[in-house]
Amino acid sequence: MASALTSQEFSTPAGRKRAWRELMLSDHGFLRKLYDNTHEVAEGKMWRTYQPSPQNLANWKKRGIKTVINLRGPKPNGILFLEEEACAKLGLTLINFRVFSRDAPSKEILRDAKSLFDEIEYPAIMHCKSGADRAGLMATLFLFFHEDVPLDKALEQLTFKYGHVKHGKTGVIDFAFANYIAFAEEHGIALSDIESFFDWVETHYDPIETKKEFRPTPIGSLLSEIILRRE
Repeated sequence: MASALTSQEFSTPAGRKRAWRELMLSDHGFLRKLYDNTHEVAEGKMWRTYQPSPQNLANWKKRGIKTVINLRGPKPNGILFLEEEACAKLGLTLINFRVFSRDAPSKEILRDAKSLFDEIEYPAIMHCKSGADRAGLMATLFLFFHEDVPLDKALEQLTFKYGHVKHGKTGVIDFAFANYIAFAEEHGIALSDIESFFDWVETHYDPIETKKEFRPTPIGSLLSEIILRRE
């Protein structure tokens, strides 16, 4: 396996060619030309999408986007270097906010997501690799935390319409929220009550135990891990 591309290598012609190969081939960028998994989350304010190319980012800039949220995190590689370079040239604010598709969201991610949505400049886009699982998680949190959408309604962002597989390993995200909804219904808590949600997070929620309790189905795992090859 080749070592990760460094920023020094990226500055060379050979390094830039390698970065583009990573984006278009290893990262399945060519497939995004056939299937555009981009959706508006809140009108004129937030969109969810897949890993953007420099040209995609230029198009978003023309549409008035101010902020780009990279849900894949700041791991150095050619794909990130291309995104950082394009955002810098276009005057877009790039925020690296790493979330995970096969873990129950941590308490830190939940708290930090709310702060993120309160602080960024809009309009904005957020993306993961394919725009399905991590983008779905954050779109759910955006609607719940920032747009006053009840959690059960916001969870419509985590469906197969967007490529999310509830019955594969990525379904641990749904399982975590389902546990809260059951708790809220048992205690008569409105699903629009953000303060009560965070009270539950701090006093009842254990992401590690939640992941241990979740059981993906064999067919769901085949779809998410082998066929769709989710990151």
